[in-house]
Amino acid sequence: MKPNLSAPDTALAAALQHKIDRKTKPLGALGRLEGLALQIGLIQQTLTPELRQPHILVFAGDHGAARAGVSAYPQDVTWQMVENFLAGGAAINVFTRQLDIGLTVVDAGVNHDFGKRPGLINAKLGPGTANYLEQPAMSAEVCDAALARGRELAHTLAANGCNCVGFGEMGIGNTASASLLTHCLVGEAGGADLATITGRGTGLDDAGLTRKRVLLEQALRRGGRPIDPLAALAEYGGFEIAMMAGAMLGAAERGMVLLIDGFIVTSALLIAHAIEPAILPYCVFAHRSQEPGHRVQLAHLGVEPLMELDLRLGEGTGAALAYPLVQAAVNFLNDMASFESAGVSDKG
Repeated sequence: MKPNLSAPDTALAAALQHKIDRKTKPLGALGRLEGLALQIGLIQQTLTPELRQPHILVFAGDHGAARAGVSAYPQDVTWQMVENFLAGGAAINVFTRQLDIGLTVVDAGVNHDFGKRPGLINAKLGPGTANYLEQPAMSAEVCDAALARGRELAHTLAANGCNCVGFGEMGIGNTASASLLTHCLVGEAGGADLATITGRGTGLDDAGLTRKRVLLEQALRRGGRPIDPLAALAEYGGFEIAMMAGAMLGAAERGMVLLIDGFIVTSALLIAHAIEPAILPYCVFAHRSQEPGHRVQLAHLGVEPLMELDLRLGEGTGAALAYPLVQAAVNFLNDMASFESAGVSDKG
């Protein structure tokens, strides 16, 4: 997949900054919101940006390695949690309802037949990936298909009027996959030695964490450490991670604001960024996860998230919680009075 993507034109930056600086406040007094307003104005190439039909896509998929014990939970929890999403009972449902954000679950490859359901897109590539302890998680062909399907989903969302999309995931075992992908793409020189970036995921105890690290070292002995993003994705990725990476690239192609959640979502972004670095200016990083590898990912990308709430749930919850800050940045840029319009004297 070769994305048709370039970074936003920065010619408007000076005019946007002037508009921000002339609001009735001291220079820089709205802190990070000012940089966020500038970023969104550049993404949309306008002095009056707007957020239309915000939406969160939650990609779900199973991992063959989950049966080997890389997670505290059994694999069945993936499909059970998808059912919880569809019933409206998960944290992401609560937050998207509260904030009036659209929500769609994408079955990228769950080991369960959901049938046709409202709020669910069947994009299943198979009943979960292969066990990367024994063989590559997926073929190169399936990897390409996942990226293409994700891109198509983002294009459809944009065609329906959405210009701000958040990303979430569900897949037992996917923090292990994210750890392997981060190790491959960031490397030990970037602080991504496996022991440092492999966390407790769904709540492993000390013995479980030790076992997880041993299993991931075993996977690396089999598959090596490919630095090519597509090769790493095929070796160790999940269908949900691959499809999400494609959706991120597709969303940036359409000039959307991308709300990036935690560790697993950022592992998908590492893939997308390695394919096309111009994606980065479209991304708003919602929060810093409690997963130790997330700090390493953010440092590698050279970005600072909006919040640090010790979240480690996934589902796109951090992306949803960051949305009001994105709204606030757009609203102050559009609606706050300037010194001139308010008749307020500027300093000096």
